[in-house]
Amino acid sequence: MNKQMTTAEAVAQLRDGMTIGFGGWGPRRKPMAIVREILRSDVKDLTVVAYGGPEVGMLCAAGKVKKLIFGFATLDAIPLEPWFRKVRQAGEIEVMELDEGMFQWGLRAAGMRVPFLPTRCGLATDVLKYNDLRTIRSPYDDGEELLAMPALNLDMAFIHVNKADTLGNTLITGTDPYFDHLVARAAERCIVSAEEVVDRLELDRDTARLNPFERYLVQGVVHAPKGAHPTMCAPNYGWDLSHLKRYVASASDDNGWQVYMDEFVNGGEDAYQAANGGVAAMGSLPLPTF
Repeated sequence: MNKQMTTAEAVAQLRDGMTIGFGGWGPRRKPMAIVREILRSDVKDLTVVAYGGPEVGMLCAAGKVKKLIFGFATLDAIPLEPWFRKVRQAGEIEVMELDEGMFQWGLRAAGMRVPFLPTRCGLATDVLKYNDLRTIRSPYDDGEELLAMPALNLDMAFIHVNKADTLGNTLITGTDPYFDHLVARAAERCIVSAEEVVDRLELDRDTARLNPFERYLVQGVVHAPKGAHPTMCAPNYGWDLSHLKRYVASASDDNGWQVYMDEFVNGGEDAYQAANGGVAAMGSLPLPTF
């Protein structure tokens, strides 16, 4: 029952052409240690499904993405994700750009193992014009025409949590679990990375509500302290805006992506932490105030 593995073992399960999803939201609690391991791998031609943040841009910059299915791609305090914008404007990737509610509905359909869910979202908009989406008429007396949002089925999902145990139980102790439970349920296999990993969580009525998806959905647990950096992982630490600005600059600098890879990715996670001032400095980043 011990599901613990390394980031390398988790990423070794990927194959070219897979559809993978990421938990988190924009620059918030993204599984960035796993993303960096994907950047160091040879995997390519991925379909990426996400409420996008820097994981989307970095994988685009590295040429790993064939298609992106997304509700948005942003660094929040920096509104436009730079590498996503660059490859999107150059037409280098296929896209399925969705209303945020439609995106959530697609994940929910996948988790329910149904081919689609009906919604009014997207009707009378260019979402229908630019995507292969279809409508369906209600079989009941109302006869209403609705958009049939297809299931966003994932081969693999990667989610970062605050705490996990080796059995696959998880705790998300920040104020917002986002839609991680839907991402986990939409996937054939789900890997979680965690700030802290223990042998067995002892849940009570107060902490059980912080366990948003069942352990049977989790096939792997990766111990990844500061593994969401440079995104924030509330309440543990905030986002690293200085690092994100350096990443943003890589999209406009000559040979900027290779410079970023050499400085922060290619040397491995220990070198990454050292390049960002060490785990103590990374863990003391203040939480943003909204």
